Parts: sequence; C-alpha cells; structure tokens
Amino acid sequence: MYRRLIAALVCCALLGAGTAAQAHTSASAVDAVDIPRITDDRGRVLTLRGWNVEDKTHRGEQALSAITERHFRDLHRDGFNFARLLVFWDDLEPEPGRYSEDYLRRIERILNWAHKYRIQVLIDAHQDVFGPAFGHRGIPAWATRTDGLPFTPRPEDWFSEYFEPAVQRAFTHLYEDADLRRAQVGMWQVLAGRFAHHPAVLGYDLINEPMGELQPGEDLLTAAARIESEQITPMYNRLADAIRSVDKDSWIFFEPTPIVGEGVPTALGRIDDPKAVYAPHFYNTAMEAGADYDPAAGWIEAYEAAVTVYPRRYGVPVVVGEWGPLNNGLPRMGRFYRDALLSLSRYTSGWAGYVWCYGGGYCALDDTGALRPNKDRTAAPYASAVAGTVTAESHSPETGAYRLRYRAGHGVTEIRVPARPGGWRISVTGAAATPTPVLAGDRSATARVHARPGTDVTVVVTPR
Repeated sequence: MYRRLIAALVCCALLGAGTAAQAHTSASAVDAVDIPRITDDRGRVLTLRGWNVEDKTHRGEQALSAITERHFRDLHRDGFNFARLLVFWDDLEPEPGRYSEDYLRRIERILNWAHKYRIQVLIDAHQDVFGPAFGHRGIPAWATRTDGLPFTPRPEDWFSEYFEPAVQRAFTHLYEDADLRRAQVGMWQVLAGRFAHHPAVLGYDLINEPMGELQPGEDLLTAAARIESEQITPMYNRLADAIRSVDKDSWIFFEPTPIVGEGVPTALGRIDDPKAVYAPHFYNTAMEAGADYDPAAGWIEAYEAAVTVYPRRYGVPVVVGEWGPLNNGLPRMGRFYRDALLSLSRYTSGWAGYVWCYGGGYCALDDTGALRPNKDRTAAPYASAVAGTVTAESHSPETGAYRLRYRAGHGVTEIRVPARPGGWRISVTGAAATPTPVLAGDRSATARVHARPGTDVTVVVTPR
C-alpha cells in the first residue's frame, strides 16, 4: 500500500531522469511476445479470482487466529477460487534455526479449509517495513541489521518508514550477508517442503513489496532499477532454487519494488524457473491518500503499459497480488472498478484483491458478510479453467453477461458463477455442450463444457 511520499519521489525522479522509463519500455518492445497464462496439471488455462487473507495482529500462540473457516466458505459463496495467504517469517522462525511446528500446523489448518471450499492458495512471505524490529511483521528481529542507523516511526504514514535509514540498511544486509541469505533459503525450504503436496497450494510469493537502500546521489528510479537488477533478481533465483529442492511443481511468484505502481517498468532480470509468475501490486497513490478515482489522469493506462513490459520480454504469466482502494464509496469508484477489472482482464491470469475481511476500510465485506458496494463488482462469471486456447473474452458490468470464445483442446472447460437471485443461463455454440444450461442462484456454481477438440466454441453466461 502506497502513500504520497513515494509518488512525490517518483515525480521528482521522472523530471530529473527525462525519458528513462519510456526508453526502457521501447527497448523492451523489440522482443515482445504474447503474455502466457497460468495452467493446471492438465494444461488448462486458469483464471484466478480472489482476495488476500491475513491476520497481521496476532502473533505467537495466537498467530493466524483471526482467519477462520468462514473466510473460505464466503469466498466460495461469492464465486472466488483464489486466496493469497499472508504468513510471516518472524512467526515461523522466532529464533535462528528453530521453526515453529505450531505455526506450520496453523497454516495447514487454513489450507485444509481452502481445499474444502476449492480455493487455490498462494502462500505469501509477507513483510511490512521489514519486520518487528520496526514495529511491523515480516523478517525476524534476529535477522535485522541496521548498523546503528536511525529509525523514526511515522504511524500517520507508515509506508514512509521504508525510507528510514535503518530500514533501508536492513534490506541491504538481507540481500548481501551470506548468513542471512542462508537463513532465508532455509526458511523457504521448510515452508515449501511442508506444503509441497498440499492440494490447496498453487504457489509461493517469495517476498511482499521488496525495497532497498538508496545510495548517495541516487534518485528513486535509479535506486529501484539497481536494487531490482543487482540485489532482488539474484535473491529470487536463490529462493527459486531452494524451493525447487523440495517442491518441483508449484508456481513461484515474484514481485517488483512498489515503484511499478507509478507507471515505471521493473528492472528485474530473468527468474530462471519454468513456472515463474510476475506478481506486481496495483495501487494508486492519490486514492491511497483518500482521493476519488480520476479517469482523466490516465493512471490505469500508464500502469498497464508499464507492468506488461516485463512479462512480454521474458514470457511469464502475470497475477496481480494486491489491489483495491481504501475508500470504495466515493462517487467515481464504480467507474474505477469497471476500468480496473477491464484492464486486469487484458493481461493477467488473475488477481487477489485487498483484503478479505469483515468491516470497514479495505475490507471486502461488511459486518454481515455481504460484499460492500463497488467491491461487489468483483464477483462475476469467469472461466476458471479453459481446455483449449482463449480467443476472446468479455464481461458486461451493465448486464452481468459473460462471453467466452475458445479453440477447444482435450478436457473440460469450467465456468464459475457467484450466487445471484434468479441464477444463470449457460448457452453453448459450436461442437460443444454443457449438462447444466441453467444454474440455480442460491449458491455459487460451476458449469462444465465438453467440446470436440480443434473446434471453435462460444459460451455465453447471462443472468436469469
């Protein structure tokens, strides 16, 4: 989640750097390829729709206690199939080399709930402002080295704490100190080794919103490019290798620095793994500070142009790991959700909104468990698995209708729909059929389409 400080720093850097970002984009377009999609073990094209699930408050014996079976039951009810689960290294390894079996069991209990409700889970090694040494969660205090540099808490704008000298130095040590590198590798081997074969686990998000240390004389753009290319890329390749030593099959998700949210392409290098997924976040600084959506500002268009540079260059899928404004009740937020969902559908394999909780603020649901206004626009029909090649796909927010065209391969295509009064009608054209042309609206449901391989199929889902 971003604040005005990073926007101001990026603005100044862009003014000073001229067209550096544009030049980076142009150079990347030379060897552009289509952005691939995530697939399942049967080769079907997947679409992930879901939310972050978290408990940042409780620690130790109470860790993850705020996450209940209800979270996953309600995700399933509203037609979602994906959760990004926040876990914390400081709870997993409270002392060097001592891993908490109780914490692993708590994670496993959550994964069991997810599997019960057919939710695929991305396990996210989360950090905010590095970790508990600075009053947040993430990297353990024993793995935090500051060289005595100062830190001033800023609770009114916590994201600005990333620019405190002690926090920045802690990232440098994490990236460069051999013993901390080994500790991070060991943490991931324990986590992935424990859950490699759990049926709910889709993959692993290596670290949330990585940051780093600005060197003297650097602007933020220059620093971010250096940190991504020289420190974060090698870290990701180390961690990918560590995971592959215990898990050969799950997807590995990796994030750029948060600067990508300002419309700046990442400078990350290649992550040398065949199942790597680019996982940026999608936040707007003005809306994070309380402003309404401004379509004329062109932020969504700039973000899409910047964020697609990397996956086109390296041929990796994209899943947006976090997105969604703090105040979804402002006058133009309906337009924001419409524009954002349309943009995300063009280049991603899916997304996880922030955050699946009950109440106000960022919470997706109100106290009764109903999706809050505008956030309810995220619950819509989609093709969760396509046996073949998608050729066209669209959703009309005005009518609720969803349309999918694909060239059929071998297997069954699945269309997910949320609960809706009156239910849904499924029509199929081409050499294909579905045994459920009508879906009841009292619960979420899945329509399965069987098609002759090699034929063109159109599926239309409309509210009854």
